Amino acid sequence: MTSDATSRPAGDQTIGQWLDALGSATPAPGGGVAAAMSACLGAALVEMVCRLTTGKAAFAEHEPLITAIGDAARQLGLDALSQIDEDTAAFTALMASYRLPKDTGGQQAARQGAIRQAIHRAAVVPLGVAATAAEVIRLAAQLPGRSNPNVLSDVAVAASTAAAAIDAAAVNVDVNLVSLTDPDLKAALAAQLAGYVAVAAEGRQLATEIRERIIG
Repeated sequence: MTSDATSRPAGDQTIGQWLDALGSATPAPGGGVAAAMSACLGAALVEMVCRLTTGKAAFAEHEPLITAIGDAARQLGLDALSQIDEDTAAFTALMASYRLPKDTGGQQAARQGAIRQAIHRAAVVPLGVAATAAEVIRLAAQLPGRSNPNVLSDVAVAASTAAAAIDAAAVNVDVNLVSLTDPDLKAALAAQLAGYVAVAAEGRQLATEIRERIIG
């Protein structure tokens, strides 16, 4: 994998190129981008279910809602795709902040300020991924009973994939929260994360309920 390829936005790479970069001996891209990609996959599946529902007479009464859900899922997928690159940039900036010079008092103060800012960003980006994935789950939850039952299993996969995205993003938030020195900021971010983790549990429950419905 060339450095030029790994520097390209995720949306401009093939899946193979992206996986090569993820599996390479560099720390970025890493777990944060995997979380964001999981959110992308969940959003795409919700959109697919909607596109396979609209235009069919059997679901005409739900068409406005399903169309809106599909459009929202499309946007969430684009948001998550952008978050892949945001996560890589945030981690790169954090590592760069630790390499800043610290020979003088002024340099030390500037370095500490840059580190604090970079840690905050490194926590906020995966928190945004969790927020995106939570919205995917909320959209998926509206589909059973209103969407094409032939792709009901894909609704379950969307929900479970988005739940996994939240779980993965939570780890990346936590690993940065422990380094934050502002207790109020840390508490605020942790509270937001807790809300998204609760939605992940809802996503797993939705997937379970759909599996049980399929099994009968």
